[in-house]
Amino acid sequence: MPTSAARRAALLAVTAVLLAAGCSDGGDDATEPPKESGPSGRPALTAQKLSWAPCPPPSAAEGGGPAPSALPGGGSWECSFLQTPLDWSKPEGETIELALIRARARDASRRIGSLVFNFGGPGGSGVTGLPSFAEDYETLRGRYDLVSFDPRGVGRSDPVECLGDKELDAYYALDFTPDDAAEERTLSDAQKRYAAGCEKDSGPSLPHVGTENAARDMDLMRQVLGDEKLHYFGISYGTELGGVYAHLFPKNVGRALFDAVVDPEAGVEDGALGQAKGFQLALDNFAQDCVDRGDECTLPGSSVAEIETFITDLLASLDKKPIAGIGDRKLTQTQATNGIAQALYSKEFWTYLEQGLDAADGGDGALLLSLSDSMNGRSQNGSYSNIQAANAAINCVDFKERYTLGQAKERLGEFREASPVFGDFMGWSLAGCSQWPVPGTWEHPDVSAPGSAPILVVGNTGDPATPYEGARAMVNALGKGVGVELTYEGEGHGAYNSKDTCVQRAVDGYLLNGRVPKSGTVCG
Repeated sequence: MPTSAARRAALLAVTAVLLAAGCSDGGDDATEPPKESGPSGRPALTAQKLSWAPCPPPSAAEGGGPAPSALPGGGSWECSFLQTPLDWSKPEGETIELALIRARARDASRRIGSLVFNFGGPGGSGVTGLPSFAEDYETLRGRYDLVSFDPRGVGRSDPVECLGDKELDAYYALDFTPDDAAEERTLSDAQKRYAAGCEKDSGPSLPHVGTENAARDMDLMRQVLGDEKLHYFGISYGTELGGVYAHLFPKNVGRALFDAVVDPEAGVEDGALGQAKGFQLALDNFAQDCVDRGDECTLPGSSVAEIETFITDLLASLDKKPIAGIGDRKLTQTQATNGIAQALYSKEFWTYLEQGLDAADGGDGALLLSLSDSMNGRSQNGSYSNIQAANAAINCVDFKERYTLGQAKERLGEFREASPVFGDFMGWSLAGCSQWPVPGTWEHPDVSAPGSAPILVVGNTGDPATPYEGARAMVNALGKGVGVELTYEGEGHGAYNSKDTCVQRAVDGYLLNGRVPKSGTVCG
């Protein structure tokens, strides 16, 4: 799979679904702060000036690789750091740095302000993410400075670290769907070692990486960027972060878009069950496409049921005996399922899924393992970004529920009914925070935002990771007159980046010109 495609897919992944829950200065340009500091923190922080400079290559925690290439049509990306409190309940205390990236608006005379992006995860690096999607947002860059950031705990922003690269290779190869008591003990011990590693390497930060603190960081960012209102583009987990921001600072919401919407009413169990159903729906659609193509499809079977039986049989055989993967690493059942899920994030990757399944049936697991590596943040050189460590840390400090393996096991029937392929993995993943050293915060986030400006909420009927129903739940939870629902009848995770002209016309019209589409509009 091409590196750029892999990075884009990984950035949009809600990576808790299978594994992770198992568990520069310089430059002379400065942005003037607004006249009023608002509710966020001490004056020394709200009055800080950002020193923008050419962006360095991504750090190892951000995934490595070269520095971002030139902007479409020329021009350079700029990077800086924002000082923010480690603990927002003690704003006068210790501070940490958040890494920021910016692309200036092309038409300075018509500039609206900054448009802040969060690409989801949680755990995705916005500093690497925004350049990966640069071409998709060129229309918006006409009148906005495009801005993104590594949230606290992510990438260059005081990153959470847990295990070394070799240890992670072994961890991700484990059987996350134990078949007997011995395998359950092995999984429990591994989860305990993972959590202990996080506490050893990142303990002081772990209580403070949650979504509410990240939302407060965004309001500080708004002020330091010089914007009266926060204009925002949130994708996947970014919709949850945006919803929490709107709840905390409803009067500060400008033009905001939520795409690939997390259900704010769902707790850990409902969220995992919803994802099991969502990924199963996406797999059904993939299989139906294969059937419709007839002999052009290389997978055995003339019906959706037959193709999915082939997939479940393949996974069962990998549970008994892994096959050759990449180098000395083999493809296990866990990694194959992870790879299948990764490919379902975008219809563009269905061809890789078909090729990977066909190759694995012949004993070659390299492509499915590559897809799994992409989700887990593993580079070809064997190093890992911290996307999964941050994902686990943020999820576990956000959500109160702590399921034991035994409690997760009791719920497997419902999960298996929801998805023959993904049910076991989603069910066992309920125990992902059972060993976590920091308590959680909420059963689900409060996103009610009375008094907020309209927020455009876009749901995709074929979305595997954030099922379509989450968009309606978000609209209802935001409150009357705030959420504006737009439906995209399509495949993949998210709508705007599908390049559907109807969706892009509606979103661009709102973000650029303030035209709020009629709630209930359908595209596709």
